[in-house]
Amino acid sequence: MVNKEWIDKGCIDEPVEQGLNLKQEIRRMCKEKDAIILAHYYTVGEIQEIADFVGDSLALARKAAETDAKVMVMCGVHFMAETCKLLSPEKTVICPDLTAGCSLADSCKAEDLKKFKDEHPGYKVVSYVNTTAAVKALTDCVVTSGNAKKVIDAFPKDEKIIFGPDYNLGNYINSVTGRQMLLWNGGCHVHEKFSVDAIVRLKAEHPDAVVMAHLECKAPVLAVADVKGSTATMLTYAQQSDKQEFIVATEAGILHELERTCPDKRFYPVPPEMSEGVGCSCNECEYMKKNTLLKIYNSLRYGWPTVEIDPAIARDAVKPIEKMLSLS
Repeated sequence: MVNKEWIDKGCIDEPVEQGLNLKQEIRRMCKEKDAIILAHYYTVGEIQEIADFVGDSLALARKAAETDAKVMVMCGVHFMAETCKLLSPEKTVICPDLTAGCSLADSCKAEDLKKFKDEHPGYKVVSYVNTTAAVKALTDCVVTSGNAKKVIDAFPKDEKIIFGPDYNLGNYINSVTGRQMLLWNGGCHVHEKFSVDAIVRLKAEHPDAVVMAHLECKAPVLAVADVKGSTATMLTYAQQSDKQEFIVATEAGILHELERTCPDKRFYPVPPEMSEGVGCSCNECEYMKKNTLLKIYNSLRYGWPTVEIDPAIARDAVKPIEKMLSLS
């Protein structure tokens, strides 16, 4: 029985008996309930360690579409859980904390996009996956940072395109394709905090380090990066490179997988612009960090919070995701 306090909080953070091994209990319940745990690279290390699958948005979407498990626990943010539900509507999709939102998704409301579409007849809408189901329902195709160029290249060169909500990603795609897509003015609050000055300071300390930056970063940051791409792109590069040092401009959760798979290499997270070397030396998404072992345990125990999507919205929202997967 779901109580009002849980609903108000959007999660279950009930304490458990002292000494309970949460990791063991989570794995036991997953087996018992035929559940799979999916985790984004930006979640904390202890969640990545117990997950059945860890990946970026594109890999997680593919996994959600193909899994045979009856229950999916999506440890990421809310739009990721929605994507799982859209691709596997018959399955139970658990989001350990319904308040785990996304600044990018929040920057583009469905009603605002609809108005903008109406003002630009004849334009196709391409949306970043970091959007709500309601926005996806107004979209012709979805992209991730891992496949954005490939998907955009699939459109005719003269196609008029509205791209949103990530301005920085859209601006980068415009620059490498020569297109002039209309860009929504949204951004990720984590990646917008990275600055060239912070990278220059780190580069001075580690002159041999390779600079890797996520495509959600601003253009000046991307301009000084040696490697530009998605989290998966950065991981693959670091794993295959003969370089030993890397400066990393993305959410700090990626360091867990980088250090796990490249134990002999060194990684230096770029601090947020405002820190000036004081306080936290890394840039974290507070929404991703809302996922905890306790919340995962309780969500499996009680079968809540689950993600539900209005059938009318779901019908239209799944189409651009399926189109993306077919193109990538």
